Amino acid sequence: MLAVAACTVGPVYRAPGIGLAPTLAEGDAAPIGEVAAQRWWLPFNDSLLTDLVGTGPGQNLDIQTSIARIAEAQAAARATGLPAQIDGSISASTTRSGGSDLQTSDTQNASFTPSVMIDLFGGERRSREQALAQLQAAELDGGAARLTFVSALVSSYIDLRYYQEAMAITRSTIANRRETLSLVQKQRDAGTATDLDQARTQAALDETIASLPSLESGFYASAYAIATLIGQPVQTIEDRLERGFAQPIPASGSLQAGVPADLLRNRPDIRSAERDYAAAVAAVGISEADLYPSLSLGGTVSASEAKTWSFGPTLSLPLLDQGVLRANRDRAVAQAKQSELTWRATVLDAVEETQSAQTDVLRNRRAVSATRDSVQSYARVVDLSQGTFEAGTTDLIDLLESQRSLASANLSLASASRDLAASWASLQVAAGKGWLITPPAEDV
Repeated sequence: MLAVAACTVGPVYRAPGIGLAPTLAEGDAAPIGEVAAQRWWLPFNDSLLTDLVGTGPGQNLDIQTSIARIAEAQAAARATGLPAQIDGSISASTTRSGGSDLQTSDTQNASFTPSVMIDLFGGERRSREQALAQLQAAELDGGAARLTFVSALVSSYIDLRYYQEAMAITRSTIANRRETLSLVQKQRDAGTATDLDQARTQAALDETIASLPSLESGFYASAYAIATLIGQPVQTIEDRLERGFAQPIPASGSLQAGVPADLLRNRPDIRSAERDYAAAVAAVGISEADLYPSLSLGGTVSASEAKTWSFGPTLSLPLLDQGVLRANRDRAVAQAKQSELTWRATVLDAVEETQSAQTDVLRNRRAVSATRDSVQSYARVVDLSQGTFEAGTTDLIDLLESQRSLASANLSLASASRDLAASWASLQVAAGKGWLITPPAEDV
Protein backbone atom coordinates (compact mmCIF):
# COMPACT_ATOMS: atom_id res chain seq x y z
CA MET A 1 0.00 0.00 0.00
CA LEU A 2 2.86 2.40 0.82
CA ALA A 3 4.32 1.69 -2.62
CA VAL A 4 0.96 2.40 -4.26
CA ALA A 5 0.77 5.70 -2.35
CA ALA A 6 3.42 7.11 -4.67
CA CYS A 7 0.98 6.82 -7.60
CA THR A 8 -1.10 9.69 -8.95
CA VAL A 9 -3.84 8.65 -11.33
CA GLY A 10 -5.44 10.82 -13.95
CA PRO A 11 -3.98 12.79 -16.86
CA VAL A 12 -0.85 14.88 -16.40
CA TYR A 13 -1.59 18.50 -17.24
CA ARG A 14 0.20 19.98 -20.21
CA ALA A 15 -0.30 23.59 -21.27
CA PRO A 16 -2.49 23.72 -24.40
CA GLY A 17 -1.15 25.00 -27.70
CA ILE A 18 -2.79 26.77 -30.59
CA GLY A 19 -1.64 27.78 -34.05
CA LEU A 20 -1.47 31.56 -34.47
CA ALA A 21 -0.38 33.81 -37.31
CA PRO A 22 3.09 35.35 -36.84
CA THR A 23 1.69 38.90 -37.02
CA LEU A 24 -1.56 40.73 -36.54
CA ALA A 25 -3.42 41.87 -39.62
CA GLU A 26 -2.01 45.27 -40.67
CA GLY A 27 0.56 44.95 -37.90
CA ASP A 28 4.30 44.52 -37.79
CA ALA A 29 6.34 41.55 -36.52
CA ALA A 30 7.72 43.32 -33.45
CA PRO A 31 6.82 41.58 -30.14
CA ILE A 32 6.12 43.83 -27.16
CA GLY A 33 7.02 41.46 -24.30
CA GLU A 34 5.48 41.89 -20.86
CA VAL A 35 3.18 44.93 -20.84
CA ALA A 36 0.68 44.07 -18.09
CA ALA A 37 2.04 46.85 -15.85
CA GLN A 38 2.27 49.47 -18.60
CA ARG A 39 0.26 52.60 -17.77
CA TRP A 40 -0.84 53.24 -21.32
CA TRP A 41 -3.16 56.14 -20.44
CA LEU A 42 -0.24 58.43 -19.48
CA PRO A 43 0.45 59.54 -23.11
CA PHE A 44 -2.94 61.30 -23.05
CA ASN A 45 -1.18 63.86 -20.79
CA ASP A 46 -4.36 64.40 -18.78
CA SER A 47 -3.64 64.82 -15.07
CA LEU A 48 -7.27 64.31 -14.01
CA LEU A 49 -7.58 61.08 -15.99
CA THR A 50 -4.31 59.82 -14.49
CA ASP A 51 -5.57 60.63 -11.00
CA LEU A 52 -8.91 58.88 -11.55
CA VAL A 53 -7.24 55.73 -12.89
CA GLY A 54 -4.76 55.73 -10.00
CA THR A 55 -7.25 56.16 -7.15
CA GLY A 56 -10.34 54.47 -8.57
CA PRO A 57 -9.38 50.78 -8.19
CA GLY A 58 -9.42 51.02 -4.41
CA GLN A 59 -13.08 52.09 -4.51
CA ASN A 60 -14.43 50.17 -7.48
CA LEU A 61 -16.94 47.56 -6.33
CA ASP A 62 -16.15 45.04 -9.08
CA ILE A 63 -12.47 45.09 -8.11
CA GLN A 64 -13.35 44.74 -4.43
CA THR A 65 -15.53 41.76 -5.32
CA SER A 66 -12.64 40.15 -7.22
CA ILE A 67 -10.39 40.66 -4.17
CA ALA A 68 -12.96 38.87 -2.02
CA ARG A 69 -13.04 35.99 -4.52
CA ILE A 70 -9.27 35.71 -4.31
CA ALA A 71 -9.52 35.48 -0.53
CA GLU A 72 -12.14 32.74 -0.94
CA ALA A 73 -9.84 30.80 -3.29
CA GLN A 74 -6.93 31.19 -0.88
CA ALA A 75 -9.02 29.74 1.94
CA ALA A 76 -10.07 26.83 -0.28
CA ALA A 77 -6.43 26.12 -1.15
CA ARG A 78 -5.46 26.03 2.54
CA ALA A 79 -8.06 23.31 3.06
CA THR A 80 -6.31 20.95 0.63
CA GLY A 81 -3.18 18.82 0.94
CA LEU A 82 -2.11 17.57 4.36
CA PRO A 83 -4.83 19.46 6.31
CA ALA A 84 -7.46 17.55 4.33
CA GLN A 85 -5.80 14.20 5.11
CA ILE A 86 -5.72 14.61 8.87
CA ASP A 87 -8.84 14.35 10.97
CA GLY A 88 -9.57 13.79 14.63
CA SER A 89 -11.32 15.15 17.65
CA ILE A 90 -11.13 15.14 21.40
CA SER A 91 -14.27 14.57 23.39
CA ALA A 92 -14.88 14.57 27.13
CA SER A 93 -17.94 13.95 29.25
CA THR A 94 -18.93 13.69 32.87
CA THR A 95 -22.04 11.88 34.05
CA ARG A 96 -23.67 11.73 37.48
CA SER A 97 -25.95 8.74 38.04
CA GLY A 98 -27.94 7.34 40.92
CA GLY A 99 -31.38 6.24 42.08
CA SER A 100 -33.60 5.59 45.07
CA ASP A 101 -31.73 2.42 45.93
CA LEU A 102 -28.42 3.35 44.29
CA GLN A 103 -25.54 5.39 45.49
CA THR A 104 -24.87 8.54 43.48
CA SER A 105 -21.72 8.23 41.40
CA ASP A 106 -19.78 10.36 38.93
CA THR A 107 -18.28 8.99 35.73
CA GLN A 108 -15.79 10.85 33.57
CA ASN A 109 -14.88 9.84 30.03
CA ALA A 110 -12.34 11.31 27.61
CA SER A 111 -11.35 10.10 24.16
CA PHE A 112 -9.11 11.12 21.31
CA THR A 113 -9.89 9.75 17.81
CA PRO A 114 -7.19 10.69 15.27
CA SER A 115 -7.34 9.61 11.64
CA VAL A 116 -4.92 9.96 8.74
CA MET A 117 -6.04 9.33 5.17
CA ILE A 118 -3.34 7.77 2.99
CA ASP A 119 -3.46 9.33 -0.46
CA LEU A 120 -3.04 6.04 -2.29
CA PHE A 121 -3.87 7.18 -5.80
CA GLY A 122 -3.16 10.89 -5.62
CA GLY A 123 -6.73 12.11 -5.32
CA GLU A 124 -5.79 14.62 -2.65
CA ARG A 125 -2.74 15.72 -4.59
CA ARG A 126 -5.02 16.39 -7.55
CA SER A 127 -7.34 18.33 -5.24
CA ARG A 128 -4.39 20.45 -4.23
CA GLU A 129 -3.48 21.05 -7.88
CA GLN A 130 -7.07 22.00 -8.63
CA ALA A 131 -7.30 24.45 -5.73
CA LEU A 132 -4.02 26.15 -6.64
CA ALA A 133 -5.10 26.47 -10.30
CA GLN A 134 -8.42 27.93 -9.18
CA LEU A 135 -6.58 30.41 -6.94
CA GLN A 136 -4.39 31.50 -9.84
CA ALA A 137 -7.48 31.86 -12.04
CA ALA A 138 -9.14 34.01 -9.36
CA GLU A 139 -6.06 36.25 -9.19
CA LEU A 140 -6.07 36.62 -12.97
CA ASP A 141 -9.80 37.32 -12.93
CA GLY A 142 -8.95 40.11 -10.52
CA GLY A 143 -6.54 41.45 -13.13
CA ALA A 144 -9.27 41.23 -15.75
CA ALA A 145 -11.57 43.20 -13.44
CA ARG A 146 -8.94 45.91 -13.08
CA LEU A 147 -8.45 46.02 -16.84
CA THR A 148 -12.22 46.26 -17.36
CA PHE A 149 -12.32 49.11 -14.85
CA VAL A 150 -9.56 51.03 -16.64
CA SER A 151 -11.21 50.42 -20.01
CA ALA A 152 -14.63 51.62 -18.82
CA LEU A 153 -13.20 54.62 -16.97
CA VAL A 154 -11.08 55.83 -19.89
CA SER A 155 -13.96 55.24 -22.31
CA SER A 156 -16.36 57.29 -20.17
CA TYR A 157 -13.75 60.01 -19.75
CA ILE A 158 -13.20 60.19 -23.54
CA ASP A 159 -16.96 60.50 -24.03
CA LEU A 160 -17.19 63.20 -21.37
CA ARG A 161 -14.48 65.31 -23.01
CA TYR A 162 -16.14 64.83 -26.40
CA TYR A 163 -19.46 66.14 -25.11
CA GLN A 164 -17.68 69.02 -23.43
CA GLU A 165 -15.94 69.92 -26.72
CA ALA A 166 -19.19 69.53 -28.68
CA MET A 167 -20.95 71.84 -26.22
CA ALA A 168 -18.20 74.43 -26.61
CA ILE A 169 -18.47 74.22 -30.42
CA THR A 170 -22.26 74.52 -30.25
CA ARG A 171 -22.13 77.51 -27.93
CA SER A 172 -19.61 79.19 -30.23
CA THR A 173 -21.94 78.51 -33.18
CA ILE A 174 -24.84 80.00 -31.22
CA ALA A 175 -22.80 83.13 -30.56
CA ASN A 176 -21.90 83.42 -34.27
CA ARG A 177 -25.51 82.96 -35.34
CA ARG A 178 -26.61 85.62 -32.90
CA GLU A 179 -24.09 88.01 -34.42
CA THR A 180 -25.41 87.15 -37.86
CA LEU A 181 -28.98 87.71 -36.69
CA SER A 182 -28.02 91.11 -35.29
CA LEU A 183 -26.40 92.03 -38.59
CA VAL A 184 -29.47 90.93 -40.60
CA GLN A 185 -31.74 92.92 -38.30
CA LYS A 186 -29.65 96.03 -38.95
CA GLN A 187 -29.78 95.38 -42.69
CA ARG A 188 -33.55 94.93 -42.55
CA ASP A 189 -33.90 98.21 -40.69
CA ALA A 190 -31.78 99.79 -43.40
CA GLY A 191 -33.95 98.21 -46.09
CA THR A 192 -31.26 95.91 -47.52
CA ALA A 193 -32.64 92.69 -45.97
CA THR A 194 -36.12 91.21 -45.83
CA ASP A 195 -38.29 89.69 -43.11
CA LEU A 196 -37.61 86.33 -44.74
CA ASP A 197 -33.87 86.81 -44.25
CA GLN A 198 -34.41 87.54 -40.58
CA ALA A 199 -36.73 84.54 -40.17
CA ARG A 200 -34.18 82.23 -41.79
CA THR A 201 -31.41 83.49 -39.52
CA GLN A 202 -33.64 83.10 -36.45
CA ALA A 203 -34.56 79.54 -37.48
CA ALA A 204 -30.87 78.61 -37.85
CA LEU A 205 -30.17 80.02 -34.39
CA ASP A 206 -33.11 78.16 -32.81
CA GLU A 207 -32.03 74.90 -34.43
CA THR A 208 -28.53 75.22 -32.96
CA ILE A 209 -29.85 76.09 -29.49
CA ALA A 210 -32.12 73.01 -29.62
CA SER A 211 -29.12 70.70 -30.15
CA LEU A 212 -27.41 71.78 -26.91
CA PRO A 213 -29.52 69.90 -24.27
CA SER A 214 -28.76 66.46 -25.72
CA LEU A 215 -25.03 67.21 -25.55
CA GLU A 216 -25.39 68.31 -21.93
CA SER A 217 -27.24 65.08 -21.14
CA GLY A 218 -24.39 63.09 -22.67
CA PHE A 219 -21.85 65.00 -20.59
CA TYR A 220 -23.64 64.35 -17.31
CA ALA A 221 -24.33 60.70 -18.17
CA SER A 222 -20.57 60.23 -18.67
CA ALA A 223 -19.89 62.01 -15.37
CA TYR A 224 -22.34 59.71 -13.56
CA ALA A 225 -20.67 56.66 -15.12
CA ILE A 226 -17.25 57.82 -13.92
CA ALA A 227 -18.57 58.43 -10.41
CA THR A 228 -20.07 54.92 -10.29
CA LEU A 229 -16.83 53.35 -11.47
CA ILE A 230 -14.76 55.03 -8.76
CA GLY A 231 -17.43 54.49 -6.08
CA GLN A 232 -17.96 58.16 -5.24
CA PRO A 233 -20.95 60.53 -5.37
CA VAL A 234 -20.80 62.57 -8.55
CA GLN A 235 -20.91 65.76 -6.48
CA THR A 236 -17.39 65.06 -5.19
CA ILE A 237 -15.85 65.13 -8.68
CA GLU A 238 -18.30 67.24 -10.66
CA ASP A 239 -16.34 70.48 -10.32
CA ARG A 240 -13.14 68.80 -11.50
CA LEU A 241 -14.88 67.20 -14.46
CA GLU A 242 -16.49 70.46 -15.56
CA ARG A 243 -13.16 72.23 -15.85
CA GLY A 244 -12.04 72.61 -19.42
CA PHE A 245 -9.66 69.88 -20.59
CA ALA A 246 -8.77 69.14 -24.18
CA GLN A 247 -10.04 65.92 -25.74
CA PRO A 248 -7.60 63.05 -25.14
CA ILE A 249 -5.65 62.35 -28.32
CA PRO A 250 -3.12 59.49 -28.57
CA ALA A 251 0.35 60.28 -29.77
CA SER A 252 1.16 59.35 -33.32
CA GLY A 253 3.66 56.60 -34.05
CA SER A 254 3.82 52.86 -33.55
CA LEU A 255 0.66 51.12 -32.43
CA GLN A 256 2.70 48.76 -30.22
CA ALA A 257 0.13 45.99 -30.31
CA GLY A 258 2.72 43.22 -30.61
CA VAL A 259 2.11 39.85 -32.21
CA PRO A 260 -0.61 37.25 -31.47
CA ALA A 261 1.76 35.22 -29.27
CA ASP A 262 2.12 38.25 -26.95
CA LEU A 263 -1.55 37.96 -26.08
CA LEU A 264 -0.98 34.56 -24.44
CA ARG A 265 1.22 36.12 -21.78
CA ASN A 266 -0.39 39.55 -21.45
CA ARG A 267 -4.15 38.95 -21.55
CA PRO A 268 -5.48 38.04 -18.07
CA ASP A 269 -8.62 36.44 -19.51
CA ILE A 270 -6.53 34.06 -21.64
CA ARG A 271 -4.30 33.15 -18.71
CA SER A 272 -7.32 32.68 -16.44
CA ALA A 273 -8.95 30.38 -19.00
CA GLU A 274 -5.73 28.34 -19.14
CA ARG A 275 -5.77 27.99 -15.34
CA ASP A 276 -9.43 26.94 -15.47
CA TYR A 277 -8.40 24.24 -17.91
CA ALA A 278 -5.63 23.11 -15.52
CA ALA A 279 -8.16 22.90 -12.70
CA ALA A 280 -10.51 20.87 -14.90
CA VAL A 281 -7.72 18.41 -15.77
CA ALA A 282 -6.96 18.01 -12.06
CA ALA A 283 -10.66 17.29 -11.48
CA VAL A 284 -10.33 14.32 -13.84
CA GLY A 285 -7.60 12.93 -11.57
CA ILE A 286 -9.80 13.43 -8.51
CA SER A 287 -12.69 11.52 -10.09
CA GLU A 288 -10.27 8.84 -11.31
CA ALA A 289 -8.89 8.33 -7.79
CA ASP A 290 -12.44 7.85 -6.49
CA LEU A 291 -12.62 4.64 -8.54
CA TYR A 292 -9.89 2.96 -6.48
CA PRO A 293 -9.60 1.79 -2.86
CA SER A 294 -8.98 4.27 -0.07
CA LEU A 295 -6.90 3.64 3.02
CA SER A 296 -6.93 5.45 6.33
CA LEU A 297 -5.14 4.92 9.62
CA GLY A 298 -7.12 5.69 12.70
CA GLY A 299 -7.42 4.91 16.32
CA THR A 300 -8.96 5.80 19.62
CA VAL A 301 -7.46 6.62 22.98
CA SER A 302 -9.97 6.77 25.81
CA ALA A 303 -9.77 7.26 29.52
CA SER A 304 -12.55 6.52 31.97
CA GLU A 305 -12.35 4.00 34.80
CA ALA A 306 -9.93 2.14 32.57
CA LYS A 307 -7.57 3.49 29.95
CA THR A 308 -7.91 1.85 26.54
CA TRP A 309 -6.51 2.42 23.07
CA SER A 310 -6.92 0.98 19.60
CA PHE A 311 -5.21 1.59 16.31
CA GLY A 312 -5.36 0.15 12.81
CA PRO A 313 -5.91 0.67 9.11
CA THR A 314 -9.26 0.83 7.34
CA LEU A 315 -9.47 -0.14 3.68
CA SER A 316 -12.52 0.90 1.69
CA LEU A 317 -13.19 -0.45 -1.79
CA PRO A 318 -15.91 1.21 -3.90
CA LEU A 319 -17.86 -1.64 -5.37
CA LEU A 320 -21.55 -1.16 -6.01
CA ASP A 321 -21.25 2.52 -6.99
CA GLN A 322 -18.68 1.98 -9.75
CA GLY A 323 -21.24 2.99 -12.40
CA VAL A 324 -21.81 6.38 -10.76
CA LEU A 325 -18.11 6.93 -10.16
CA ARG A 326 -17.25 6.16 -13.76
CA ALA A 327 -19.98 8.49 -14.94
CA ASN A 328 -18.50 11.19 -12.74
CA ARG A 329 -15.08 10.52 -14.27
CA ASP A 330 -16.46 10.75 -17.81
CA ARG A 331 -18.25 13.96 -16.89
CA ALA A 332 -14.99 15.44 -15.61
CA VAL A 333 -13.26 14.47 -18.86
CA ALA A 334 -15.97 16.20 -20.88
CA GLN A 335 -15.73 19.31 -18.68
CA ALA A 336 -11.96 19.40 -19.17
CA LYS A 337 -12.49 19.28 -22.94
CA GLN A 338 -14.94 22.15 -22.67
CA SER A 339 -12.40 24.15 -20.68
CA GLU A 340 -9.76 23.59 -23.34
CA LEU A 341 -12.18 24.73 -26.06
CA THR A 342 -13.08 27.77 -23.98
CA TRP A 343 -9.39 28.67 -23.76
CA ARG A 344 -9.01 28.32 -27.51
CA ALA A 345 -12.08 30.47 -28.13
CA THR A 346 -10.74 33.09 -25.72
CA VAL A 347 -7.46 33.24 -27.63
CA LEU A 348 -9.16 33.59 -31.01
CA ASP A 349 -11.54 36.26 -29.67
CA ALA A 350 -8.57 38.17 -28.27
CA VAL A 351 -6.77 38.10 -31.63
CA GLU A 352 -9.92 39.29 -33.39
CA GLU A 353 -10.47 42.05 -30.84
CA THR A 354 -6.89 43.26 -31.12
CA GLN A 355 -6.89 43.23 -34.91
CA SER A 356 -10.21 45.08 -35.08
CA ALA A 357 -9.01 47.75 -32.66
CA GLN A 358 -5.77 48.15 -34.62
CA THR A 359 -7.68 48.57 -37.87
CA ASP A 360 -9.97 51.14 -36.25
CA VAL A 361 -6.99 53.17 -35.02
CA LEU A 362 -5.42 53.27 -38.48
CA ARG A 363 -8.68 54.38 -40.14
CA ASN A 364 -9.61 56.83 -37.41
CA ARG A 365 -6.24 58.54 -37.69
CA ARG A 366 -6.90 59.13 -41.37
CA ALA A 367 -10.40 60.37 -40.58
CA VAL A 368 -9.09 62.88 -38.02
CA SER A 369 -6.51 64.21 -40.48
CA ALA A 370 -9.06 64.58 -43.28
CA THR A 371 -11.66 66.17 -41.01
CA ARG A 372 -9.10 68.64 -39.66
CA ASP A 373 -8.38 69.73 -43.26
CA SER A 374 -12.13 70.06 -43.82
CA VAL A 375 -12.46 72.38 -40.80
CA GLN A 376 -9.70 74.63 -42.11
CA SER A 377 -11.31 74.80 -45.55
CA TYR A 378 -14.76 75.63 -44.20
CA ALA A 379 -13.29 78.24 -41.85
CA ARG A 380 -11.85 80.03 -44.87
CA VAL A 381 -15.20 79.76 -46.68
CA VAL A 382 -16.97 81.37 -43.71
CA ASP A 383 -14.45 84.21 -43.52
CA LEU A 384 -14.89 84.91 -47.22
CA SER A 385 -18.68 84.57 -47.08
CA GLN A 386 -18.90 86.90 -44.08
CA GLY A 387 -16.93 89.59 -45.88
CA THR A 388 -18.86 89.36 -49.14
CA PHE A 389 -22.20 89.26 -47.30
CA GLU A 390 -21.40 92.45 -45.43
CA ALA A 391 -20.34 93.98 -48.75
CA GLY A 392 -23.62 92.91 -50.29
CA THR A 393 -22.20 90.57 -52.94
CA THR A 394 -23.29 87.28 -51.27
CA ASP A 395 -26.84 86.44 -50.21
CA LEU A 396 -27.80 85.26 -46.72
CA ILE A 397 -28.46 81.67 -47.70
CA ASP A 398 -24.84 81.17 -48.78
CA LEU A 399 -23.57 82.64 -45.50
CA LEU A 400 -25.86 80.50 -43.37
CA GLU A 401 -24.91 77.38 -45.34
CA SER A 402 -21.18 78.05 -44.92
CA GLN A 403 -21.66 78.62 -41.16
CA ARG A 404 -23.66 75.41 -40.89
CA SER A 405 -20.97 73.50 -42.78
CA LEU A 406 -18.22 74.85 -40.50
CA ALA A 407 -20.18 73.95 -37.36
CA SER A 408 -20.83 70.47 -38.74
CA ALA A 409 -17.16 70.02 -39.63
CA ASN A 410 -16.06 71.06 -36.13
CA LEU A 411 -18.49 68.59 -34.57
CA SER A 412 -17.27 65.91 -36.97
CA LEU A 413 -13.69 66.61 -35.91
CA ALA A 414 -14.65 66.29 -32.23
CA SER A 415 -16.43 63.01 -33.00
CA ALA A 416 -13.52 61.67 -35.06
CA SER A 417 -11.11 62.60 -32.26
CA ARG A 418 -13.28 60.70 -29.80
CA ASP A 419 -13.36 57.67 -32.09
CA LEU A 420 -9.59 57.75 -32.45
CA ALA A 421 -8.98 58.00 -28.70
CA ALA A 422 -11.55 55.27 -27.98
CA SER A 423 -10.12 52.87 -30.58
CA TRP A 424 -6.58 53.51 -29.37
CA ALA A 425 -7.64 52.81 -25.78
CA SER A 426 -9.44 49.65 -26.93
CA LEU A 427 -6.23 48.52 -28.64
CA GLN A 428 -4.22 48.94 -25.44
CA VAL A 429 -6.81 46.98 -23.47
CA ALA A 430 -6.99 44.28 -26.15
CA ALA A 431 -3.20 43.93 -25.97
CA GLY A 432 -3.46 43.27 -22.21
CA LYS A 433 -1.82 46.46 -20.98
CA GLY A 434 -2.42 48.01 -17.58
CA TRP A 435 -4.10 45.28 -15.53
CA LEU A 436 -1.35 45.00 -12.91
CA ILE A 437 -2.30 48.34 -11.37
CA THR A 438 -3.15 47.77 -7.71
CA PRO A 439 -5.39 49.70 -5.33
CA PRO A 440 -3.86 51.56 -2.37
CA ALA A 441 -2.96 49.24 0.50
CA GLU A 442 -5.36 50.87 2.95
CA ASP A 443 -8.32 50.16 0.64
CA VAL A 444 -7.59 46.45 0.09
